[in-house]
Amino acid sequence: MGKRLSKIYTKTGDSGTTALADGARISKTNIRVKLMGAVDHLNSCIGVIRAEQIDQDIDAMLTKVQHHLFDIGGELCMPELTAINDSVLEELEESIDLMNSELQPLKEFILPGGSKVAAALHMARTQSRLVETQFVELHEQSAQRSQLLSYINRLSDWLFVAARFQLLKNGNAEILWSNPYKK
Repeated sequence: MGKRLSKIYTKTGDSGTTALADGARISKTNIRVKLMGAVDHLNSCIGVIRAEQIDQDIDAMLTKVQHHLFDIGGELCMPELTAINDSVLEELEESIDLMNSELQPLKEFILPGGSKVAAALHMARTQSRLVETQFVELHEQSAQRSQLLSYINRLSDWLFVAARFQLLKNGNAEILWSNPYKK
């Protein structure tokens, strides 16, 4: 495991570089560093959601997701670490299927909103899409484990369904897109 920080300001990053777990220093503009920051941002978005009154099942999964995102950050910093596996993906998929079984099929696109929590879940979903595009960019430069990209892709799906599910549980209506092209 990596070093524990006993002092928060180290001044080692003042020149625009940061250290990976193996001690290698890389630019803070490196896609790996940007991706670690985006994963951290996503984790923080989820922390904001969990600070609200949310469905217990959603909260339980979001707790796991926060740990998984921390694990993903660890894998990005310590490439020898393997924390995300197929069973984690399967758990997300099962949760999506369970929530979706209670939802009406979509007939139109929905707009983010309907409640503060649903809007925050959509914000986290869009952040997960940003993380996903950065994962692809990193993967194009240096091959990454497929489970990491799959997890983030599945997570954005989960967040979308969770936003819909939270609205259902609270009795709030979804906001449907007014399709101007519909005949």
